Amino acid sequence: MNYEQALEKCKKYGQEHVFKYYDELSEEEKKGLLDQIEITDFEILDSVHHRDELAGKGVISPLTCMEIPEIEANAAEFEKCGLDAIKAGKVAAVLLAGGMGTRLGSDNPKGMYNVGKTRKLYIFECLINNLLDVTNKAGCPVHLFVMTSEKNNDATVSFLKEHSFFGYPGEFVHFFKQDMAAATDYEGKVYMEEKGRISTSPNGNGGWFASLDKAGLLDKVHEWGIEWMNVFAVDNVLQRIADPVFVGATISKKCTVGAKVVKKAARDEKVGAICLEDGKPSIVEYYEMTDELMDAKNEKGEPAYNFGVILNYLFYVPELERIVREELPLHIVEKKIPYIDEAGNPVKPEEPNGFKFENLVLDMIHKMDSCLPFEVVREKEFAPIKNKTGVDSVESARALLEKNGVTL
Repeated sequence: MNYEQALEKCKKYGQEHVFKYYDELSEEEKKGLLDQIEITDFEILDSVHHRDELAGKGVISPLTCMEIPEIEANAAEFEKCGLDAIKAGKVAAVLLAGGMGTRLGSDNPKGMYNVGKTRKLYIFECLINNLLDVTNKAGCPVHLFVMTSEKNNDATVSFLKEHSFFGYPGEFVHFFKQDMAAATDYEGKVYMEEKGRISTSPNGNGGWFASLDKAGLLDKVHEWGIEWMNVFAVDNVLQRIADPVFVGATISKKCTVGAKVVKKAARDEKVGAICLEDGKPSIVEYYEMTDELMDAKNEKGEPAYNFGVILNYLFYVPELERIVREELPLHIVEKKIPYIDEAGNPVKPEEPNGFKFENLVLDMIHKMDSCLPFEVVREKEFAPIKNKTGVDSVESARALLEKNGVTL
């Protein structure tokens, strides 16, 4: 895209302010800005003026979960089914690793954070160790797709290669970048994070499959005969990946998606609760949980929305291909967005100052016809690292790792 075309595009959407410092830029910086303008979807930015019109929640009702006693009673059967699928090359894993360790006090990708005490033990290393537990048992590796972002791709790829993928076969590891979305002020004007760069952020965890497809990896998925993709977040160091019992249960129950869940620690715990929405699988986020929902009981007299998702899902590939052709709902999220001011000076806001635009994996769940909520023991599979201290922190994750026999 040349200068004239880029300017015309920006004028069409009222974003021509991005050229304010254009004449001060080097030729390389100018090209970078023009390239960024070419791939930026400015059309969605007008939605900030129509936030009230975005789709709200439908009618929420309970979704029965497969609980631990039932899983344990059928574990051998489920595991055999899952291992057969893994050995046949039908199962892959997808690591969502586009985030940075900012909240942990690190400028590196989150997966590079060291959770060790007396030795180095990185988040990426924990996850690969968990995957190796399964692939060693199966006697074969699974393809591991790693979603990075524009901001952390080079560091992530270099780090994993330098550490020889922590013992995982490198030919089975494939990287792709998450799509980015512009960040705006409250009027829908994009922020500039540098004089030659629009402020952007990853477009939400719901964009993973479209980004994988865009990177040309869907052809490989077909070529390798992959039918199931286990998607998981980077920050839960205890989760089991490509878990054959989970895979086998989902296949045996003929569901198009499986969702690992844990019993909530408190009625108002900050996790999304698995449910039905207008009769289809869905997730009601913690900030959408009313007192009525938190107090609701099922037919057994137990809390009806008592199982929280841990962002570990097993998707059936043909269904992913169906929904990727459909438009996912857009979520507009208020955030603190660093930017440069009128004088070109960098500003790091203390309070939210604008919007980021995201698609969420929960909307992918809602487009599926059937979902198996699969309970896991939270002390064995749920150690999220979102903060440096306190709840869901480096501290709490270390304690759980040690409880599960991991030497730190």
